[in-house]
Amino acid sequence: MDLAELQVFLTVASERSFSKAAARLHRTQPAVSQAIRRLEDHLGERLFDRAAKDGKLTEAGRVLLDYAQRLMRLAEEADSAVRELRDLQRGRVLLGANEAAVHVVLPVVEQFRAAHPRVQVDIRRVPSRQIGVEVLQRSLDVGVLSFPPAEKGLASVLIGDDELVMLTSPAHPLSGRAQVTMAEFGRQDVIAHNEASPARERVLRLFEQRHEQLNITLALPSLDGIKRAVEMDLGVALLPRRCAIAEISSGRLAAVPVAQVRLPRHLRLVYPEQAQLSHAALAFIEVARKFEKDVAKDIAPVE
Repeated sequence: MDLAELQVFLTVASERSFSKAAARLHRTQPAVSQAIRRLEDHLGERLFDRAAKDGKLTEAGRVLLDYAQRLMRLAEEADSAVRELRDLQRGRVLLGANEAAVHVVLPVVEQFRAAHPRVQVDIRRVPSRQIGVEVLQRSLDVGVLSFPPAEKGLASVLIGDDELVMLTSPAHPLSGRAQVTMAEFGRQDVIAHNEASPARERVLRLFEQRHEQLNITLALPSLDGIKRAVEMDLGVALLPRRCAIAEISSGRLAAVPVAQVRLPRHLRLVYPEQAQLSHAALAFIEVARKFEKDVAKDIAPVE
């Protein structure tokens, strides 16, 4: 059923005249009559009583009138919804990040939400290894990685930098040090994340290559759990500095660099290079580009 023909039908029913409907629609009367005839042929029913002079609807016409009005309202709502997407009055950005990367992307989210408060930002916890694939498969609009993506077809925007530091409680003997050695760190009771990640594997490999001890005594499933355990002085942890900014600033935790294990991380927002992205996702990437300009002044991207 053609919406244009339904509009003609509604106009004739409203004007109760083919000629008046034609004038209102800026069409000829024969064109209006043909549109109604096509609609009647499609339905197999007469819609107007041709014998009546006032454009009276038949029973079938009265039934169609209600549905036609509802269909036109739905069409207007659909048109309005699509326009709202374009104007960023609605929509969603689906972003993938691991637990540590969330802390780097939140400032981007803050600026995006300030500019586009009606757009929802949905951040999903996704392991780093899966992010590139899921972005290419369009399961995610964008993702955050701390390394250049291996997958072809992804573009990236630099949004921040970070480094690994030893977190301790303020009462820990090493909390006031400017730096500690790998050996000193490895001899502590180390609290680690029990999920595999590229960063965790790099640290383990580095200690193995240098034949240094790494005394992991407690493994936990979340960064918040690890930070809380460090605050309780159950051990020390090697975590990205940004994920503990609040605790470091408030004095609940101390951050001490570990020589040769700082592993600077340049975090980037990745997105599909060729795909047709939503208006909301494109706007999010544009906000991220403003961060790239600031970050690029201080660091060079690691390739």
